[in-house]
Amino acid sequence: MLIWSNTLFVVVAALAFDALIGDPDWLWRRLPHPVVLMGSCIGWLDRALNREAWSPPQRQWAGIGAVLLLLFVSVLTGILIEFALRQVPFGTVLIGLIASVLIAQRSLYQHVQRVRSAFADGGLDAARRAVSMIVGRDPDQLDEAGVCRAAIESCAENFSDGVVAPVFWLALVGLPGLIAYKVINTADSMIGHRTARHQSFGWAAARLDDLINLIPARLSGLLLAIVAPVVNGAVATAFKIMRRDAGKHRSPNAGWPESAMAGSLGLALAGPRRYREHSVDDPFLNAESRKVAASDDISRALTLLVAACLLEAAAYAALALVV
Repeated sequence: MLIWSNTLFVVVAALAFDALIGDPDWLWRRLPHPVVLMGSCIGWLDRALNREAWSPPQRQWAGIGAVLLLLFVSVLTGILIEFALRQVPFGTVLIGLIASVLIAQRSLYQHVQRVRSAFADGGLDAARRAVSMIVGRDPDQLDEAGVCRAAIESCAENFSDGVVAPVFWLALVGLPGLIAYKVINTADSMIGHRTARHQSFGWAAARLDDLINLIPARLSGLLLAIVAPVVNGAVATAFKIMRRDAGKHRSPNAGWPESAMAGSLGLALAGPRRYREHSVDDPFLNAESRKVAASDDISRALTLLVAACLLEAAAYAALALVV
């Protein structure tokens, strides 16, 4: 129990460091960000092992091997770093500082806020450019409501993938769990697409990413629903919409935070949308509510994000004190 208590203090420290410092540009202009290094390794494996001359089963097995190798290296790296730092004074604090680099509270807020600010500073064209940095949709096809919905949906989904999930695995397994999660999540974003090149090779990364996000996605929806009153929403309504509509999303996980966000804001999210390479005709989440989102709704979503992050930090702090 003492080991887990120390890990929970690492979680609290990591959340505090990320909220206060985030990802300082001056540092990552001089050093490669760990996620960039992860992406480079995944890209190298993709080029080396995803061979067009191979059959789909061969490429699928190659993808499984790539994922196993990524897991081995990431877990080993986390074990070595954590073991080394626990031998030095203030090692727990240093582990928390390192862990904060792989948590995205502050950077998520900043990216979504840039979309909100872009409307005031440069109008729709500027907002389209800003939202293109956080979503894969064709920005030129988005009107003002489409840009706003895209930003809000990205806020909800990335709250799960970028905040709740990495913190969950950090709390459960320590630094090895956090690094392994980020590697698999990055692999899914790079090779987990159903394209001709990655249909087979990226299968393992996509399925494993679905699995490791099952619990965190539901936790993220829970957190967003509980804090609904900060934006004049109702907890009961947010829970109702989440339970009813989460399964309508094409992703087994993204529907939970997005439907909770929709229910909390009183806004319809998801629905038909166009990406750069294809279109989807998905049902709306919270379809009976207002479908035309406005820039003020982005501000409300950010308020909800901050409240959910504070609730998460308070929950882990309470656990650290009682365990």
